[in-house]
Amino acid sequence: MKVAIGADHAGFELKNEIVAWLESAGHQINDLGAHAMDPDDDYPDFAAAVANDVCSGDSERGVIICGSGVGACITANKVKGIRACLCHDTYTAHQGVEHDAMNVVCIGGRVIGIELAKAVLEAFLGASFIPEPRFQRRLDKLTRVEQNGRG
Repeated sequence: MKVAIGADHAGFELKNEIVAWLESAGHQINDLGAHAMDPDDDYPDFAAAVANDVCSGDSERGVIICGSGVGACITANKVKGIRACLCHDTYTAHQGVEHDAMNVVCIGGRVIGIELAKAVLEAFLGASFIPEPRFQRRLDKLTRVEQNGRG
């Protein structure tokens, strides 16, 4: 799978470990930075880059890492067509894809370590949307909210 990944300074070390691990697992990685540790960089720059890469179709899924994952998630969800979620457990990582067609996962580099991050990413990347009528109906409603800017 082609995966876009980005992280600010707070997720920089974890991102580098994850990139190496994903590549060893056979994934094609589009590393959108940070490429050097910069304590003054800002998570919205990397979150927007990953979200735009996924939205354009250049990557199938996205991974964003910042300190808590919250700011990255908020930023990514501002991009039309992105369904990002903060996940620090395997259940939400796969259920978000299966039920809600989540296409970007956000992780807190100051919240979880590499082994849990790997488990979360395995669940996220291994899941597929389940096209049951109830899930599709909900996704269609979500898309209408996104297009209209309100419920």
